[in-house]
Amino acid sequence: MSTATWNIDASHSEVGFKIRHLMISNVKGTFGKYTASFTSEDDHFETAKISFEAAINSISTNNEQRDAHIMSAEFFDAEKFPVLKFESTSVTKKSTNEFAVEGQLTIKDVTQSVVLNVTSSETAKDPWGQTKIAFEANTTIKKSAFGLVWNAPLETGGFLLSDDVHLNAELQFIKA
Repeated sequence: MSTATWNIDASHSEVGFKIRHLMISNVKGTFGKYTASFTSEDDHFETAKISFEAAINSISTNNEQRDAHIMSAEFFDAEKFPVLKFESTSVTKKSTNEFAVEGQLTIKDVTQSVVLNVTSSETAKDPWGQTKIAFEANTTIKKSAFGLVWNAPLETGGFLLSDDVHLNAELQFIKA
């Protein structure tokens, strides 16, 4: 068996999140700067070792004031903790193109085990002869579990922000 390395094709990828706001709608955001790669034996992705990092100061919610607050010490403290990291620990094949990817997610100075629900495409060759594959990954985390505890109570009950944060990524990789 040979080991293959796959590198992110950032121009065909997107990494984002959404969180409930005012208990009535979602605020969505994206990370503009990130890196990802994985290695696997041949094309057997259940052997993959995955690494991902996103720059906290690249968060965009299309609102500069909100983005500045998110990067402040009340939330991510981007100056002190500039990177969100994920390292896989295991991959379990659930069906032909569905996987459960368990790994360690680090936000600020807190590392927690999370499971990503991942769907893969088939591999394809682009017009320039590069072999590519795409993955869609989703999970939900509790922001409080990572020390992201800022919130504001609402007069009508509840809080400004939910504790649940939905993370999603659509990633395309190029075989090295």
